[in-house]
Amino acid sequence: MHGVEKLIGGFGRFQSKYFSEQGGLFETLKRGQNPHSLFIGCSDSRVDPAILTDCDPGDLFVVRNVANLVPPYEPDGAYHGVSAAIEYAVCVLKVRYIIVLGHYACGGIRALVKGHEPQSEADFVGRWVSIASRACEKEVVQAGESQDGEAQLRRCEMSAIVVSLENLMSFPFIAERVKAGELHLVGWYFHIEEGALYQYDHADGAFAPLVKAR
Repeated sequence: MHGVEKLIGGFGRFQSKYFSEQGGLFETLKRGQNPHSLFIGCSDSRVDPAILTDCDPGDLFVVRNVANLVPPYEPDGAYHGVSAAIEYAVCVLKVRYIIVLGHYACGGIRALVKGHEPQSEADFVGRWVSIASRACEKEVVQAGESQDGEAQLRRCEMSAIVVSLENLMSFPFIAERVKAGELHLVGWYFHIEEGALYQYDHADGAFAPLVKAR
């Protein structure tokens, strides 16, 4: 129960900070939310968008999944949790930014590149990370096996962010808003080992330091 007790204690500190010290914030939030950004991040416990960006409740609308992936637009009548969250954030909440946040040492990308042992007959992880298969094809298969394995993983982690950005543009309501200048798509890569943040430059087609390591 030690882990749960830590969570309960944490809620107590949250309650004290936001309901006592900043009571006005929740007076506003109880009437609704108005986040400025949709964050699509990895479920990895080390990469929490709100903590990394030091945001308050109400600032971000967050979707987290294995390897921070965005599937392509598929109006096929199936269940699409990530797509539903994207639709709600863009069309109802009218966020101004969508930020795809990838990271160093992503287990989902490692499973894609190195393979993994399915944990169930459905192999949910394997099927899900296949969304980024063209990133693996580009950075691993085409690059050749002679390349350093860890370096390939880093490139694939970054390339998967680009795949998600490209898939976002397959949503008609996103493409329309991007073209109109009402919505901006951003790709970030958190390098855990360095403590640095990189941003994807659409013009150069590469990642460059945004916040350098200290």
